[in-house]
Amino acid sequence: MMEVFLDPTMLADFLATSLRLSVPIVFAALGGVLAERSGVYNIGLEGMMLAGAFGAAAGTFFTGSPLVGLVSGIFTGALTAMILAVLAISVGVTQIVAGIAINIFSIGITAFLSRIVFSGQANTMTLPGYKAFALPGLVAIPILGPVLFNQDALVYLMYVTVPLLFILLFRTPWGLNIRAVGENPRAADTAGISVAKVRYLCVLGSGALAGLGGCYLVLAQVYLFSEHMSAGKGFIALAAIILGRWNPVGALFACLLFGFFDALQLRLQFANPEVPYQAFIILPYAVSILALVGLVGKPTPPGAVGIPYEREGK
Repeated sequence: MMEVFLDPTMLADFLATSLRLSVPIVFAALGGVLAERSGVYNIGLEGMMLAGAFGAAAGTFFTGSPLVGLVSGIFTGALTAMILAVLAISVGVTQIVAGIAINIFSIGITAFLSRIVFSGQANTMTLPGYKAFALPGLVAIPILGPVLFNQDALVYLMYVTVPLLFILLFRTPWGLNIRAVGENPRAADTAGISVAKVRYLCVLGSGALAGLGGCYLVLAQVYLFSEHMSAGKGFIALAAIILGRWNPVGALFACLLFGFFDALQLRLQFANPEVPYQAFIILPYAVSILALVGLVGKPTPPGAVGIPYEREGK
């Protein structure tokens, strides 16, 4: 196993795999950061990823265009998030309960619809998708070049999305409004900010980003849809949000940590076929738990996250 880290070519291949495994979690975690910064727990990231994956597969299946599939997956993720927005913001349902309900609903409805839409071919057909392509010049950088700059279009989109979300949240007036609503919605309301509008937009944006993570699974990793293919990645994204301290850049590095150990467990499976593969599968999840337990200091979420807001009568 050590030869992977000693050989530059093998190391670059291993790191590239780690990056690709982390991408869907990164998109979901970014969505969670956006929602929770506005004061809404998005426990439904798993369901929104799954809905996005189904939307991407269905859109691509009917049109033959990965671009249409991408738009369809993002829209489906946002549409699923609308359910959370209505329940959590307008109705005042407990946000964690609403998120769990969305996860259960998505698992069931996507499994049902996939058997209708794909006529039982979902696990055997191959959909068109996004393939890796090198960026001239940058790909020649030793080790990091092939890792970072020989990827597909959705990975490059991730490179852009992380800094854009960071700038939105911490360098713009709109980001100040989001953080104000997430910390003290009554004070924000008094200042003339529409708490409901900000939260609705953030939750819809959260669903779109999580749906984008599902799109990546279908259009850049496996090129097909299978039932429950998100396989817990939305829950790992929730851990990455906390580990990253509700910061897009911090969440990115937390997801990369998970991707690294996910790639490592795959290598360990191939290197040790005599050992039951279940012993290695738990590695990235165990690392995520240990990372959360081992945090230095207590992470502090936005002050009003999870708390429904009702305007006082005038």
